[in-house]
Amino acid sequence: MKPQDLPLETKLIQLAEEASELSQACLKLVRCRHGDTPVPEMDAKMHLLEELADVALCSKVITSKADDRIVKGIMMQKELRWEMRLNESQTETS
Repeated sequence: MKPQDLPLETKLIQLAEEASELSQACLKLVRCRHGDTPVPEMDAKMHLLEELADVALCSKVITSKADDRIVKGIMMQKELRWEMRLNESQTETS
C-alpha cells in the first residue's frame, strides 16, 4: 500500500500532526538561538528540517498534480505580497 492510497481523512490527520510538530521544532530552534534550552542549535535545526520534510511529504501525498500547480501559483503570489510588505515597512521606517 502507498500513502496516496490512504483515505483523505487519514492523510489530513497525519498532515495536521506533522504541522504541529513543525511548529514545535520552529519554537525549539528559536529557544536554542536565545540560549533558553540546552539542545545544541545544530540538533534543533536538523529536527526542523526533518519536520519540514514530513510536512512536504504529507502535502505531496494529499495534492494532485493539478492542485500542486495551484499551490505553486498561490505561493508565488504570497511571496510577492510578502516582499511588497517588507519593502513598504522599510520605506515607512526610512
